[in-house]
Amino acid sequence: MVSINFEGAKQFYARQPDAAAAQAAFDTLVNGTGAGNDFIGWVDLPVNYDKDEFARIQKAAAKIQADSKALVVIGIGGSYLGARAVVELLKSPNYNALPKSTPDIYFAGNGISSDAVTEILTMIGDRDFSVNVISKSGTTTEPAIAFRIFKAALEKKYGAEGAKGRIYATTDKARGALKTLADREGYESFVVPDNVGGRYSVLTAVGLLPIACCGIDIEALMHGAQAEREDTLRSGVTSAAVQYAMSRQALYADGKNIEILAAYEPAFRFMAEWWKQLYGESEGKDGKGIFPASVEFNADLHSMGQFIQDGPRTLMESVVRFTESRSSLMFPFEEDNADSLNYLAGRKLSEISLVAADAVKEAHITGGVPNIVIEVQRRDEEGFAALVCFFEMACAISGYMSRVNPFNQPGVEEYKKNMFRMLGKPGAK
Repeated sequence: MVSINFEGAKQFYARQPDAAAAQAAFDTLVNGTGAGNDFIGWVDLPVNYDKDEFARIQKAAAKIQADSKALVVIGIGGSYLGARAVVELLKSPNYNALPKSTPDIYFAGNGISSDAVTEILTMIGDRDFSVNVISKSGTTTEPAIAFRIFKAALEKKYGAEGAKGRIYATTDKARGALKTLADREGYESFVVPDNVGGRYSVLTAVGLLPIACCGIDIEALMHGAQAEREDTLRSGVTSAAVQYAMSRQALYADGKNIEILAAYEPAFRFMAEWWKQLYGESEGKDGKGIFPASVEFNADLHSMGQFIQDGPRTLMESVVRFTESRSSLMFPFEEDNADSLNYLAGRKLSEISLVAADAVKEAHITGGVPNIVIEVQRRDEEGFAALVCFFEMACAISGYMSRVNPFNQPGVEEYKKNMFRMLGKPGAK
């Protein structure tokens, strides 16, 4: 379960958080009466997901684990950020370099870099591999380019027929270029639900197949999401998610239009990238929105700390903390104490980190930066899924409080249109 502490933010409110507006936004979301209500399937997803498809995902993951040393996950935006976030947070940013029985995971199709694609092909080398292509339409430029290249590599290695058994398509249920191709070629297919937008899709097949391939317990993920969802729906305006939305909006009213998401685990980096897409794409429209940024403490304290501490007072800071560490590393004693650190000897590094975090919070509050603390007990499947549910709920409620549609992305569609036109796609305007 997620808990929130906004004692470090209260003194900066221009006006108190608007509980009535938060309640109205909460009701709008759960009753499905707001803008974009055809994309709120993620609210009930933890309890209403397709159990048959879930079992097929587990079976496909087992097959990939058995016949592949590498899996290339092709997608962009919400079609890759969530999966990468959970792999790095629950396994490691160094997952591919660690000894393991599961396949290496490579993410492609999130850019158009010849060097990046070539590098992945080089790292795969002669090893057996499979591809999971994730695209609702199948025509989004970046993943479509990558898929054509990796499909050709599969066909060269295994032949056209052999390649078909190593391609897994996560796409629209009934239409689109990728769905048509998957049906024609006989690829194993999984569904991007019509009522779940990309940035809210990590707990659908979009995220679950690559997540399962690296040995993460996806049943535990769903249990964690179920628990957080139940708590949010039961607690309503007093829940952590709604309180977070209220606090952000109160600070936004005071001119705090940049939110920094900070964490003290390097493994959290891509979780922060997922969060930035979620909040940026959901709230940044109609001339409104809180700009989402992220930092990795303690490292970024020595590069961005000065700006946070003494720069323009337009920042708010939300800090994600895991109260229990996975490991218990003790700081050693040295006789000569040349670095003057013996005062830390015999203490756990995890304990030192939490104290350091408190020191940073105190300094930032003193410097005029409101501070919200988001706590999760453990960095495990349940904790990750609880964070996902918490952030998604808070995001939608915050968006409705701002009177925007949290589920569309007109700016993204404009970029796509321009890209098609300038690249010379037939029929593009």
